[in-house]
Formats: sequence, structure tokens, C-alpha cells
Amino acid sequence: METILSVNNLTKKFGYLTAVKDLTFSIEKGNVYGILGPNGSGKSTTLGVVLNVVNATHGGFTWFDGTTSTHDALKKVGAIIERPNFYPYMSAEQNLKLVCKIKEVGPEKIREKLELVGLWERKDSKFRTYSLGMKQRLAIASALLNDPEILILDEPTNGLDPQGIHQIRQIIKKIASQGTTILLASHLLDEVEKVCSHVVILRKGEKLYSGRVDGMLASYGFFELKADNNEALLNFLEKHSGFGQIKQENGLITAFLKEEMDAKALNSQLFEKGLVLSHLVKRRESLEEQFLSLTKNQPNQTAKA
Repeated sequence: METILSVNNLTKKFGYLTAVKDLTFSIEKGNVYGILGPNGSGKSTTLGVVLNVVNATHGGFTWFDGTTSTHDALKKVGAIIERPNFYPYMSAEQNLKLVCKIKEVGPEKIREKLELVGLWERKDSKFRTYSLGMKQRLAIASALLNDPEILILDEPTNGLDPQGIHQIRQIIKKIASQGTTILLASHLLDEVEKVCSHVVILRKGEKLYSGRVDGMLASYGFFELKADNNEALLNFLEKHSGFGQIKQENGLITAFLKEEMDAKALNSQLFEKGLVLSHLVKRRESLEEQFLSLTKNQPNQTAKA
């Protein structure tokens, strides 16, 4: 798999504050990566460094094959790291024609990109008449005019209403399906879970996890169970080697798995023991549950970004 970006032992300090501490991760071609963390975790600082608008204190990064200069590499990068800023009295199409001149690319891509973000019908409307969601979609169209190999987005749905959030997420998925690598920073677990294939989790400048979203923890999920004889059910589960933590609340038993097991196999085992279930559901831990589990015992740091 071709590596688009490698970040190596990156550290950024602002005076006595450490915004990013010894951060290492890589972005492979064709995936959607999320940098996930609360405000102050170092997400925007990391993006600023790789886009050459913030200088690293220690460590660094390389684009593509490692021999491409940052200046040349950034010609193959599309990025939105601030609020969309276009000329308010100009139409969407006029603004994008100006962007084409700045990026030194032809205007023939304008219609394609406006159609991609659902704004072709509003191409002649002045930018000042656009809603916040439309402005964000126009910014994405602008960032795509040079057909970048990677699109970088900082909090792409921040401040949008539910409809705007849904539209942006659908656009991101569509762009990714066409082969563009995407790196987005977000503090929203839901966003990363719905949009990203990979995630880098930051907490106060330090990496807690880097890898596939679905492999964040070696979790086999859990069963929710209820029987006429819950005491006998609890006794069975506690003696079973396939289960770890077991808890009971309001008559519902939750049993966390230590190994893979399907509901049919468990039901058969219980039936053989004379235990008949009135409730049996198998669930996976959500990204939020995994994230909280991952971060709950982390020591406090002094970093801020």
C-alpha cells in the first residue's frame, strides 16, 4: 500500500505548553483517516504542521515517497483548515474561477466539482447568500479543483445543522469512493465511526491509538441476557471460560466475551443445561464505549492545542 504521509516523532511546543508530543503515524493511499480527540488534543496543530503553516519543534513528516519536497507535495494536497473565505459579492462559479487561477489549473473542472457537492444549480448565486453548509460544500469543491491525492479537512461539520452534517458526510464518502485519500480532524466520535476507516486518537497531544476503526480494541462484544432463573444463568456464565466481566442491572444480565461466540451456540449450551432465555441479544461495543475505555485510565498531561 502506497504511503501518502508519514509523521515521525512530531513534537510541537508553544512556550511551556506541549501541543503535540512525540506523535508518529502514517496515512496509506485510498483510506479515510480521522484524527480524533477533544478540543485541545493537538488535532489542528498536527494538520498545521503537515501543511507547512506551523513549524515543528522536534521530529517531522514526509509526503509521498519521502523524496518529494513539501512545496511540491502540497500541490497534490487539497485542504480546508479554516472557515470558508470567498468573495461575498461574487458567485460560486466566479469564486472558483479565481481559485483556478491561483492554483494554476484550468476551469474545466468547476462544473464537475460543483455537481459533486450539489451546488451546480446555485453556481450563479452570490457567496453571501449561501448557508453555512453550502459555504462548507463550496470550500470542498474548491479544495478538489486540482484533483488532489489527499483531501485534508479540519472539523468539516462544525457548526452545521443535522441536514448540513449529513450532506457533508455523504460528500466525504463519495469523494473517498472515487479513490481520494482523506484525512479529517474531528472531536465527534459519531463522525469518525460513520465516515472513517482508520483513526488516530489523541489526548492532550499524545497518541493513544492508531489503526483501523473496527480494530480499536480486541473486543468480542457482549451478550444481553434474561431468563426465568437469573441466578442459575449467572452461575453458568461465571463458570464459563468464554466470559469476562458480568454484571446485572434491572434484571438484565450483561456478559462480556473473551472469545468469539455466536448467539446460537450460547443458546444451545444454555438449553442443554435447562436454562430457557426470555431475552438474548449480542452487541458490539460502540466506538464511544471503546474510546472511553481506552482513555479512562490515562494520566493527566499538561498539553494544550
